[in-house]
Amino acid sequence: MDEPRRLVIVEDDIVFARTLQRSFERRGYIAHHVGGADELDALLKLEPFGFAVVDLKLGGSSGLACIASLHAADPATLIVVLTGFASIATAVEAIKLGACHYLAKPSNTDDIEAAFARSIGDPDSPINGRPTSIKTLEWERINEMLVETDFNISETARRLGMHRRTLARKLEKRPLR
Repeated sequence: MDEPRRLVIVEDDIVFARTLQRSFERRGYIAHHVGGADELDALLKLEPFGFAVVDLKLGGSSGLACIASLHAADPATLIVVLTGFASIATAVEAIKLGACHYLAKPSNTDDIEAAFARSIGDPDSPINGRPTSIKTLEWERINEMLVETDFNISETARRLGMHRRTLARKLEKRPLR
């Protein structure tokens, strides 16, 4: 008999999480939902998971800590990170901490399941020769600093050498979620 596929969804958007949970349950997963790191830690003490979907931004905190907790509990857990603000810096950190894939929102159950299946890198992936724009570099630097400061806007602005209001305006134009 096949072992049940156990999945945990770490997401602070309850409506999205419940939709994702129901969709995975229809596909035969035993799915659980938690809203953040504390709930995840409590759940990991009770049962192991083979699969995890983690939102990178959980309210005012980072999902990176959840990735580390999941990986520490079981390094074989396949962890897919979902984010509304993809950046190279956060992708690298997520992979270093144990994620197997990193997807930009909006992503659906098909995308996530495909990412679980592609948990091993592809050396034949094409390399994009397009140069990165200044705006993209600026946005990636802002995201990198937000991760370093645990999403503290004032500290991020200070470290970037910009006024807090300027950073807030930039974030309003391109929201984190």
